Amino acid sequence: MEHKRLLPALASPNVEKTRTAPVTVIVARDTEFYERLPQLFPHADMRAYFVGNQPLIDETAFRNGTLQGGYFILAARAVGLDCGPMSGFDPAKVNAEFFPDGKWKANFLCNLGYGDRSKLFPRNPRLEFDEACRVL
Repeated sequence: MEHKRLLPALASPNVEKTRTAPVTVIVARDTEFYERLPQLFPHADMRAYFVGNQPLIDETAFRNGTLQGGYFILAARAVGLDCGPMSGFDPAKVNAEFFPDGKWKANFLCNLGYGDRSKLFPRNPRLEFDEACRVL
């Protein structure tokens, strides 16, 4: 991807690290994903379940796009790449520049490469399981 096209949409803390990243991925969702359901899920008419139900389309596309982005990060890390996922950007600018037809919507960005360990921050504190999760 041409970083220069992306830089104007970034929050200032993300400009330099994105400019110097070998690759930046735009993790986006397809707002017309349901049109592919006859091919991807042929055993039931799931397309009809979504057509005309914009809240369901938006919720499902966002959730599943986010999950796929997480799987992408896991796969990249599994092959030894460092990942810098970020949400510090203006999605309207990214969408206008890279997805002008409006079909796709940016969710988050992820820089990929081999990072300089000397420039990493120490790991931030984490919540204990019972502070972050509720088992029902």
